[in-house]
Amino acid sequence: MGYTAGMETLARAKLTKKYQATVPEEIRKALGLKAGDVVIYELVGSKVFVRRELPQDREYLEAISKTLSEWDSEEDQEAYGKL
Repeated sequence: MGYTAGMETLARAKLTKKYQATVPEEIRKALGLKAGDVVIYELVGSKVFVRRELPQDREYLEAISKTLSEWDSEEDQEAYGKL
């Protein structure tokens, strides 16, 4: 891990004992974050991307969550519950 060519380090944050970090001011400004906003963490290989949740993100997740009940049977829990 370490420096990745083509990526710029804008800011750093230290984790607390509860694994929490303050979003640095430079990042808050760049993403247009305000108190109460939700951020999304996306993992691509060994890189993490952070972005502000957009209204369409929530709409999409709420829409697909209604279709997932077919995967929540006792049989599914028995077969996949320990994965």
